[in-house]
Amino acid sequence: MTTPKKTSKSAKKKGGIVTRGKRKECLARASIRKGKGAVRINSLALEAIPNRYARELIREPITMAAEIAPEVDISVSVVGGGQMGQAQAARMAIARALVEYSGSPELKARMIERDRFLLAEDFRRVEPKKYLGPKARARFQKSYR
Repeated sequence: MTTPKKTSKSAKKKGGIVTRGKRKECLARASIRKGKGAVRINSLALEAIPNRYARELIREPITMAAEIAPEVDISVSVVGGGQMGQAQAARMAIARALVEYSGSPELKARMIERDRFLLAEDFRRVEPKKYLGPKARARFQKSYR
């Protein structure tokens, strides 16, 4: 006899679709549900982000999915890394959420054609520092006099 799977209270409470995006040390989780077109990053409205370039990066997938963006609310939680890494991780999470919500292969193809890293992770990471040097590859200079 099998028991039915239990769903957690948080999954029921959130509703909608939850996706993730990563960039360097940043991790972003985006949840999307029916709404009025509000976009929030760490409980802050998208328009309130001070860095204009980061704001436009995050807005890019929303403008590409202009047909469904006004009818959904997007909430993104971002942790770790720096300002631009967080913006790129949020951008990826939003793009993945919009594609999954719409279920449109045309939207997915448009996003991949525009920029592959809207939907695919950038696997590059920072190389660790080695001994005998100040950085990962640089070595201390020698002076014999």
